Amino acid sequence: MFKDKTLLITGGTGSFGNAILNRFLHTDIGEIRIFSRDEKKQDDMRHDYQAKMPEVADKIKFYIGDVRDLQSVKNAMHGVDYIFHAAALKQVPSCEFFPMEAVKTNVIGTYNVLTAAIESGVKSVICLSTDKAAYPVNAMGTSKAMMEKVVVAKARTVSPDKTKICCTRYGNVLCSRGSVVPLWIEQIKSGKPITITESTMTRFIMSLDEAVDLVLFAFEHGTSGDILVQKAPACTIGTLAQAVKELFNAKDEIKVIGIRHGEKMYETLLTNEECAGAIDLGDFYRVPCDKRDLNYDKYFKEGDTSRNTLTEFNSNNTELLDVEQVKAKLLTLQYIRDEIDSWENK
Repeated sequence: MFKDKTLLITGGTGSFGNAILNRFLHTDIGEIRIFSRDEKKQDDMRHDYQAKMPEVADKIKFYIGDVRDLQSVKNAMHGVDYIFHAAALKQVPSCEFFPMEAVKTNVIGTYNVLTAAIESGVKSVICLSTDKAAYPVNAMGTSKAMMEKVVVAKARTVSPDKTKICCTRYGNVLCSRGSVVPLWIEQIKSGKPITITESTMTRFIMSLDEAVDLVLFAFEHGTSGDILVQKAPACTIGTLAQAVKELFNAKDEIKVIGIRHGEKMYETLLTNEECAGAIDLGDFYRVPCDKRDLNYDKYFKEGDTSRNTLTEFNSNNTELLDVEQVKAKLLTLQYIRDEIDSWENK
């Protein structure tokens, strides 16, 4: 379905963009556009792929722009068939201190991408969200929750035959840029203590490939207005830190430094309220768009009393992995294997 098509990835210089490139470049896709505001990261990425995949690197086109600027988004939209919208401010503490910046990128930026996509007749847009959007308590999660609302509202305004708009929601991606495991590895290499916030805190964990799988599932099977959730295992932060420590045979202590600004003790991927209409698809949950209109009067006289038996899906009631299981999951990642090799051969 991607044969000779043009795919635009917003925030494409990030971990997700690189994962998509590694998945797609050797297929029959026509062109992949990387849209972001950081020319240095784009230049590094350009040289990296020219070096390691010279035979297909010409499929990558780079566009400097900012999702906050509608016109710059429109400038990259001509001829685009599909969009994976990954541009976002993702760091919880920085969004706590600069909440309006999170609004500008995560909420207004998403509105701009969807507006430009609809105007240009893009066939499908998949927007990436986070478990922090469910029962949000911090600025990052709140901005992503509003992003999801923008996605669903926009999906109501356009025929799915013209532009399909879906959203994916997933948990922590292991070893993505700015995540905790690379920080711990750096601390181990520097002979410093491994710092964790709270050992009993739980988080969903998944690989970048699994994040890509969810986006592709939404692309292929989602209905416009859907939020697609991937069922994922979780572990405590203490378990994750111990697993990293054992993989690197580190003797350093694990030091608890306390919860950071805006952090929760556990995350939720599917809320109790969403369970009322959610559909269990096996490895995924589908939260369909509420198609009721603003004619409220009729809902005082008639309604739907049926409700699913699904219950809230969070990082405390999912499968909790032990240290050995987390180590096995980490070892599936090329990044971890490379880091262990360089550490052992230093």
